[in-house]
Amino acid sequence: MAELIRPSTILPADRSVINIYTSDGLKLVGEVATPKSEITGSVLMLHPNPSGGGMMDSHIFKKAANRLPHLAGIQVIRFNTRGSKSQAGQSEGEYDLGKSEKFDVLAAIEYCFNKLMVKDLYVIGWSFGTELALQYARDPRIKELILLSPPMLSTTDEDLAFWAKDGRPITALIPEHDDYLKPDQARSKFSKLSNLTQIDVADGKHLWLGEPMVHLVLSEIVKIIAPSRLPLPTEI
Repeated sequence: MAELIRPSTILPADRSVINIYTSDGLKLVGEVATPKSEITGSVLMLHPNPSGGGMMDSHIFKKAANRLPHLAGIQVIRFNTRGSKSQAGQSEGEYDLGKSEKFDVLAAIEYCFNKLMVKDLYVIGWSFGTELALQYARDPRIKELILLSPPMLSTTDEDLAFWAKDGRPITALIPEHDDYLKPDQARSKFSKLSNLTQIDVADGKHLWLGEPMVHLVLSEIVKIIAPSRLPLPTEI
């Protein structure tokens, strides 16, 4: 008999805690959830601001790790930036307003390619994590950026100019009722990025609370990486 997929649902995957070492000498805690069958793609997730409780277990990312390996064949790589803490443990160092976090992002990308031997890597940022993605996830091996609720507080015009010239696809999910950047503001902010696809989410909020919003966000991720696995089921 089928059961609803609930916030607490954990579907089969091979899960392991990982340690990522930065070039400035810190150990970061993370987790990899790998499909038991063929990998359709891999995502590196950059979490919301730790000063507001953001971490690798922030609910969209935790649910992605719990569901997408089984439902879509997507390998999910998460980690705590410096000073951030989750059930897996606390990363060394201290929160640095997104500055020294550059070393965290670069180390995580290298870990994906050199340790996990990832073939197709997508970077997903949420809130603060979108700033880290736009500023530091520029490795040419990365296929695409996916931005959830970008606040655009520290990303500069120079950062956007890099991506406009680079040309790789970027998808931005903009909640209608976002606390920082609403759809019309986002259209203006991203007006020079012809490679950016903006998806306006009616009734959406910055934190994507509620199972319908989780399903929507995860479906948009799968649409980019493994479209043949849509629609995502709501029951198992």
